[in-house]
Amino acid sequence: MLTQTADGVFVRQSSFCQSNAVVIADAGGVLLVDPGVDGDDLAGLADDLAGMGAIPAAGFSTHPHWDHVLWHVRFGEVPRYGTRTCAAVAQERLGKLRDMAAGLAPGAPLDLLGAITALPAGSTRVPLRERSVRVIEHQAHAPGHAALLIDDAHVLVAGDMLSDVEMPLLDPKGNDQCKEYLAALDELEMVCEAGVTTVIPGHGSVAHGAGIHLRIELDRAYIQALQAGADPADPRIGPTATYGTDWLPQAHQTNLCIARR
Repeated sequence: MLTQTADGVFVRQSSFCQSNAVVIADAGGVLLVDPGVDGDDLAGLADDLAGMGAIPAAGFSTHPHWDHVLWHVRFGEVPRYGTRTCAAVAQERLGKLRDMAAGLAPGAPLDLLGAITALPAGSTRVPLRERSVRVIEHQAHAPGHAALLIDDAHVLVAGDMLSDVEMPLLDPKGNDQCKEYLAALDELEMVCEAGVTTVIPGHGSVAHGAGIHLRIELDRAYIQALQAGADPADPRIGPTATYGTDWLPQAHQTNLCIARR
């Protein structure tokens, strides 16, 4: 079910990793951000849109991981945007992305996965008829990762950052990921301090008000501990954590290895 989080901004959460699909209403149709995850989720999202009388005008993938480059035939043949790096990497890794989706997202249409259209060179906004949706690109977590700022709604769609259930996940193939992650957090913090009231992460619950700063600081403390060669004490991987207990501890060990490289 779609839940409205701000003016013309809706979220539908999957049971898979608490993944958030975001719908942004516009005069020319809706923008679908990271729709997912399995076939039932995608069909359910299509049903929700039909119930609203909403027609997709475009899609957007925040980064080239398999669970963020999905699509469904009922969303239509519309542009599915991403940063130029995101589009290139999705094409380069298409076979692996499809293999992962086949194993983890039963029923997701594999033939539609990963068809990302690069934003025009120099573009900093998603092409929509009416609303201003600004693209904030960085290289933390995944190449060509982007957050979206919906100016009039004061909403930041953060991609796979600022989650209350997942600590920062570094890109094993990236360069100096701790530095890249801190730079991305600094940029997102500046954007949030300029008037953002709602943050939608790729996974987990939506943050509002003072909770946004707490998320930024929690992610920053985790990365700074990695930089210092310490093993961060983070509640998202601590003894009281209930999310991702079967895979986040291993991901944390991978982060430690990446940081020590």
